[in-house]
Amino acid sequence: MQNHKPVVLILGATGQIGQLVTAELAKNDQIMLRPAARKQEQLEALANRYGNSVYIDLDQPQTFAPALQGANRLFLLTGYSVSMVAQSKTIIDAAKKAGVEFIVHLGVFSQAWDCSTPHFAWHQLIESYIKHLGFKWTFLHPNCFFQNLTNFSLLKNNKFRWYTSKPCGWIALEDLAEAAAKILIEGPEKHHAKDYWFSTESLELQELIKILSNTTGKHITADLQPPDQFLTDQSTDLASLDPYAYSVAESFAQIEDGRMAFIGNVKDDMQILCNRKGLSFEQWAKQHKTKLIQCLDFVGNGNINWG
Repeated sequence: MQNHKPVVLILGATGQIGQLVTAELAKNDQIMLRPAARKQEQLEALANRYGNSVYIDLDQPQTFAPALQGANRLFLLTGYSVSMVAQSKTIIDAAKKAGVEFIVHLGVFSQAWDCSTPHFAWHQLIESYIKHLGFKWTFLHPNCFFQNLTNFSLLKNNKFRWYTSKPCGWIALEDLAEAAAKILIEGPEKHHAKDYWFSTESLELQELIKILSNTTGKHITADLQPPDQFLTDQSTDLASLDPYAYSVAESFAQIEDGRMAFIGNVKDDMQILCNRKGLSFEQWAKQHKTKLIQCLDFVGNGNINWG
């Protein structure tokens, strides 16, 4: 009789995090990988690469049951909008009905139990609900992503736009993906009821610029803005912005005034999970030098695209 391989459902398998986790899992033959995507046109490419794919739209709960059928483990992540609350609640409910045993949730670096920044509070509520429904669980708590620098137009015109002068902790998505995949493969027997934290290095704006300048050979200047400028950089029509954008601006304000000083903390659980330190900013920047230079060379005044 063949051993049963756990079926691992990956939400957002084509997104910036999900695609890295999916690629890591595909290297292992101890699980059955089930990548999920919201866009129908992406399913064929996923299936061609990984052997199968499923459609799931987190805003359409009727799509949940077919995707979850037979799944044992779920990698739960959502988008950058207030819809993440309802999306998470309803997919967790559907996972309970489907018999999913283990949820690995991608949250935030919420080291304070009483976070008042909205999207931090939302993640804490989601994690409480997962526990309430009796799942085996692991919660991932990453700090700022290095990839945000290239994905969200923070670097352009040889300037680095940022919204706090205080140090922030950073993590490479490559590291986060490797750790998440290891947890999903090894399962709840080893990782149930554990919180893992990902903040490899604490750097403030001038330190980031020095490393970037040395790596790229470019003269980069600081473009430090007040937290509220983040909203204007998102859109000139502030009324149209999702509450998530206001929450990000609030997080910058709380980092700046000290209420979220913990964002500057270093806690690198890559050493526990993968027996190595997470990538430093210098290491990551060298690996992504070409992309960083492309961003810095861009001349334009477009809005920041935060998700």
